Order: sequence, then structure tokens, then C-alpha cells
Amino acid sequence: MRQGTFCLTNRSVSNTITIRLPVELERWLAEESRVTGIPKGRIVREQLERLRLQKARQPFLDLAGSVEGTPHLSHKRGFMP
Repeated sequence: MRQGTFCLTNRSVSNTITIRLPVELERWLAEESRVTGIPKGRIVREQLERLRLQKARQPFLDLAGSVEGTPHLSHKRGFMP
């Protein structure tokens, strides 16, 4: 396989994806796989799943900065300094 090219194949899932990685990212992935003993494909899947779950758990961040009001809008009444 050419340097910087990575093919992700999972026999239990029929989806395959081929991605081209920058040299530095491919080196990191290879080293991470070597150190942990975890196959490259599993590392990639786990990181993608982590990102998917992280985004799914924080939909409220889409609203950050979109609410207008007084500077102390988030404070409870009676607790303003």
C-alpha cells in the first residue's frame, strides 16, 4: 500500500472506505496501532464513533451565542451579584 493511503475494511460490516491520510497522520496511526496492539481500522472506527457520540450529546451548543438579552440572562433571580 502506498504511504499515506489507508483502506478500512470490516468483515462484519459490508461498508468499506478508502481515505488518503497526510503522512504525519498515517505515522501517528501506525505508531498508535503498534503501541496499543489495536488494528488501525479499529482505531479509526472508535475515533469516528467517539466524534459521532460527542456531537450527538451536545446539540445545545448549536444555540450558543444565538440568544439575545440582558448580560445576566443566565442568572437566577435573587442571585445576581
